Amino acid sequence: MVTRAAAAGLDALALTDHDTVAGIGEAAAALPAGLTLIPGMELSCRRDGHSVHLLAYLFDPAHPELAAQCLAIRQSRTERARAMVAKLADLGAPVTWEQVTAIAAGGVIGRPHIARAMIESGVVGSVAEAFTPEWIAPGGRAHAPRYALDPAEAIGLVHAAGGVAVLAHPLAVTRGWTVPERLITELALAGLDGVEVDHPDHDAAERDQLRAVAGRLDLAATGGSDDHGELTGDRVGCERTGPDDLDRLLAGACGAPVIAR
Repeated sequence: MVTRAAAAGLDALALTDHDTVAGIGEAAAALPAGLTLIPGMELSCRRDGHSVHLLAYLFDPAHPELAAQCLAIRQSRTERARAMVAKLADLGAPVTWEQVTAIAAGGVIGRPHIARAMIESGVVGSVAEAFTPEWIAPGGRAHAPRYALDPAEAIGLVHAAGGVAVLAHPLAVTRGWTVPERLITELALAGLDGVEVDHPDHDAAERDQLRAVAGRLDLAATGGSDDHGELTGDRVGCERTGPDDLDRLLAGACGAPVIAR
């Protein structure tokens, strides 16, 4: 990822794996001169039964309460994945736990790993086909729930750890639910620092809408590739955060420094 970010001509890269900072050390070790690494993670939240993702940057990873919550989320992810593999087996889909863990390669296990195992086993032809009510979409035949934080609580934890919090891809309809403006307003009142405006799943009208919301609520307007490697087409650098918004986020954080050679 660091190599591809440098090749894309980026000045800075934020690494935001789901509910973990385990990759930060490896990324820092691979960092070339001229590229700054912004430590972070994408924190799993839920409101009214819907998934909400919060991008947390520059927090202290050793903060006890935040670290404990991340551990609980990761453990729940594993339990959920096991339950989903069992449900797939009951449905006659030949997906094994060993397959899923091999695909995850030591990372936090999520539904995309299960989807890829389903493709390997010939159950579905694509990730999109796996993420349907027929299979592992929310409410689907092989879906299982997991633990997640309320986003307002998560913002408080990130701030307590010295970090800043940005709402991720709020209008990405491909994820099954879009975050209503009333919730963005509520989260801004709870201390939200920014909203992800420029995202591959946001069209031009949605970006205009979110930029107006960010302006009204005095939030930083960020951009991100949401690069998941081969799963999303190795697209790091396709969306970027402007220097003024980046400086604003950096100025608001004190939990961990940026990393540069």
